[in-house]
Amino acid sequence: MRLPRGWIRPVTTYAAGLVLLAPLVACSSDPTGPSADPGPSTTVPTAPAGTPTDEPSDRPTGDPTGEPEDALPPVRDPQSLPALMREKVRGGGLRTTAQLAETDRWTGYAAAYRVNGATVTGELLVPKGEGPFPALVLNHGYIDPAIYTLGRGMSREQEWFAAAGFVVLHTDYRGHAGSDPVSPMGRETRLVYTRDAIGAVKALKRMDYVDADRTAFVGRSMGGGVTLNAIVAEPDLVDAAVVFASVSSRFVDNLRQFTEPNRPDGARAFYDEHGTPAESPRFYRDLSSRTFFDRVEVPVMLHHGTSDDVCPPAWSRQTDRLLREAGARSTLVEWPGEQHAFGPRFADSLRRTVAFLRRHLDV
Repeated sequence: MRLPRGWIRPVTTYAAGLVLLAPLVACSSDPTGPSADPGPSTTVPTAPAGTPTDEPSDRPTGDPTGEPEDALPPVRDPQSLPALMREKVRGGGLRTTAQLAETDRWTGYAAAYRVNGATVTGELLVPKGEGPFPALVLNHGYIDPAIYTLGRGMSREQEWFAAAGFVVLHTDYRGHAGSDPVSPMGRETRLVYTRDAIGAVKALKRMDYVDADRTAFVGRSMGGGVTLNAIVAEPDLVDAAVVFASVSSRFVDNLRQFTEPNRPDGARAFYDEHGTPAESPRFYRDLSSRTFFDRVEVPVMLHHGTSDDVCPPAWSRQTDRLLREAGARSTLVEWPGEQHAFGPRFADSLRRTVAFLRRHLDV
């Protein structure tokens, strides 16, 4: 897409992006993403209609109505998906902080919102025209928080979906960009990231330019795992979910593939606190979304390249099979020759995704 005059998004080559991020286990889709984000606009941005201009509010919205306690899986550890299922994750106070870009189809903003009192930043793209619009929360893949910048990881997807008529909120997660900090344990379990994704949907639903009855998640790599966590934690929160090149729905697989070789000190600290998978198998199962796939209520589309050497295609094949065995509506699309970040077939994968979202969000 042609960007407006004055808007510069620094780029690297496809190969260079992978060379930079592979040592960091970067499960990101953004080989052309910025190495640094452009600074805030020097003019005062015009906030989209309905955007709060005061301090973010933590007023609860869209919280679970509450499932019977005996219908929920037991909580064996506070760091678990069953514990998250019982939380009232609150999201609100979505506000824009600077205008970043504008095309003839959408306007992009730096944004922030609140999740249970914490501040989370992100990038918000709002289509032009008369709303309310369907809305998507984008959950990005792993990029070392030390080099991560606002809205990084799914830049291509942001612009594509906004041009297709969706409000897009790309969340940074806590510990990234201008968001509040995250503890090492919260980072390793990804539960805090899952709260931030859930809170992002609830923040969007409060905006009058968003159709609260037409929302979905789109996650890539690590963000695919965050997405799967969210739809088992709050099954009726969104209307559909799409994941690209996802990490495993089995928590231990991700520890062994990413944490142990790349953050060995973090892995040792995690095992010291919670025991190894052999010592505490139930703890690790309770951090695995697949354990609770019987709770998934929304249609799910999985995309995976057959040449992905970061997240093995077998992970998505097994996730798809287990979703369907649990009664969920799951569709796996494999892309021959595509690698982790997707290249030649990226546009085709997005067209397929937009068609899926329009069908299931009744757009």
